[in-house]
Amino acid sequence: MDVAALASALAGAQLGQIQLAVAAKMLRMNADQVSSIANLIDAAAQNANRLANVASGIGGNLDITV
Repeated sequence: MDVAALASALAGAQLGQIQLAVAAKMLRMNADQVSSIANLIDAAAQNANRLANVASGIGGNLDITV
């Protein structure tokens, strides 16, 4: 094997390692987003449950004119 082939193989290996690191970072970011969305949906459900006992018609005739 000549020096150019070894240098090319080393450069390719380093590039592959960088690509794997970037892919892993993107997967972690995606997992964090899914977790945040699940927390948001859970909070919205809890807020809706608090309003479940409110009498019908409450807030139906809200005047928001300034």
